[in-house]
Amino acid sequence: MISIFDQDLPRVEANFAPMSPLTFIERTAEVYPDRLAVVHGSLRQTWEDTYARCRRLASALQRAGIGKNDTVAVVLPNTPPMVEAHFGAPMAGAVLNAINTRLDAETIAFMLDHGEAKAVIVDPEFSLSVKKALALRKATTPLLVIDVEDGLFTGGSERIGSVTYEDLLAGGDAEFKWDLPGDEWDAIALNYTSGTTGNPKGVVYHHRGAALNAISNVLEWDMPKHAVYLWTLPMFHCNGWCFPWTVAARAGVNVCLRRVEAQAIFDAMRDHRVTHYCGAPIVHGMLVNAPAAMKEGVPAGVKAMVAGAAPPASMIEGMEQMGFDLTHVYGLTEVYGPATVCAKHEAWDALDIGERARLNARQGVRYHLERDVRVLDPETMQPVAQDGETMGEIMFKGNIAMKGYLKNPTATAEAFKGGWFHSGDLAVQYADGYFKIKDRSKDIIISGGENISSIEVEDVLYRHPAVLAAAVVAKADAKWGETPCAFLELKAGAEVTAEDIVAHCKQHLAGFKVPRTVVFGELPKTSTGKIQKFELRARAGSAQAIDI
Repeated sequence: MISIFDQDLPRVEANFAPMSPLTFIERTAEVYPDRLAVVHGSLRQTWEDTYARCRRLASALQRAGIGKNDTVAVVLPNTPPMVEAHFGAPMAGAVLNAINTRLDAETIAFMLDHGEAKAVIVDPEFSLSVKKALALRKATTPLLVIDVEDGLFTGGSERIGSVTYEDLLAGGDAEFKWDLPGDEWDAIALNYTSGTTGNPKGVVYHHRGAALNAISNVLEWDMPKHAVYLWTLPMFHCNGWCFPWTVAARAGVNVCLRRVEAQAIFDAMRDHRVTHYCGAPIVHGMLVNAPAAMKEGVPAGVKAMVAGAAPPASMIEGMEQMGFDLTHVYGLTEVYGPATVCAKHEAWDALDIGERARLNARQGVRYHLERDVRVLDPETMQPVAQDGETMGEIMFKGNIAMKGYLKNPTATAEAFKGGWFHSGDLAVQYADGYFKIKDRSKDIIISGGENISSIEVEDVLYRHPAVLAAAVVAKADAKWGETPCAFLELKAGAEVTAEDIVAHCKQHLAGFKVPRTVVFGELPKTSTGKIQKFELRARAGSAQAIDI
């Protein structure tokens, strides 16, 4: 029997509209047309201008035959065309595929083929690698190649497309009447995981999830109107954690940055009075360890967001000395970037740095608009005891989760088994509901039958004053099966021996958890600063290491 609350109360255009982050730029351009939207070198672009350019892009793409559910790939750094693509492509009904600019030509070719790209927008810095990728494509369908020209790029390049980005926009309509998606479940973006074995998986985002995570970013940071956001985080990484849409929602300023370098970051912070930025631990560590003279005049109160490895005490202390406020978040590509936050409590301010670091190192609690995050036993799918010791797998449920993996129903079904998204991260949960990652399931070291969390060992290594970056992986051992192998990147000018590192670890860890092997040198990292453990695992058996 129909309910009285449904009878004659239909969902119609007047009372329901699909959720989409495209509405954010529309509103901001209407309300704050003259506010600054984009900074890039000498370029100053308002929200009215930016919205018009996005509409021109959408119009031009449609005129080129690109429409609903067609893929538009981009190989761009954090420049204005990358900001515009996050709105212009979906305004045309298309799906944006922002490709990691550090990938090799073969992988780019795979993504263009697998995602069935109809167009690709290319920055001059990456034209040669994309040219090689185009030659490696297996697909025979036409691909519109669009060349971006950027006066801030001074290296060598060549045009590989049939039209420049500005000429394409010139042929578009600044008053283009774009439509919201017919269904908020429609795809808005395609992001490929950084697969360590085999081909990467294509993660499909929907309009609803993109909008909700963009607004969650605002809520987690109490992000004010007209915030000035510095693009240290690559926009190709989980669509910049949805911040292109977040900044539009707040009528903020996108301060573009082609390269992530300490001097350029501090200069931008001073010149544009930056209020917010995001990055992997390596980015924040780079700023903390920069020369004092480089930091002079940097505005106090900058809000920084860190994801990846938990921020060690030395990083938290260093950020506080600069007057920066650090927020720790956690997520994966499959959940639109960060989807949990270590929400801080005022009472923590009175604690010593060690205790604050311990509390802030936790991955925290769910984002405002995520339905649920739990640590579950993957066999029984029941919550583990909230005792800070019982290990389970972090699982997500709700609107901030991908549609699934493109053309991969088996992997999609496996990821959503039991009605939850399985992260693959192992964690414990505490009495207050906060959880802390102990390891990836593949990163647990089993030594003499005992489980060793590589993250626990890394936390201790980061406490050593000479250590800039640390990663621990398993090394085969004839007696114990596996033992911890520590790879360390030291701070500039620091001098320390393997024996010093081991002695430090023995003060804080049980004997079987102490690294038996120590390797010094620069650690391999992804474009987002994430340490590539798969490469270190390969090195562990062959690298020249000091065994203790």
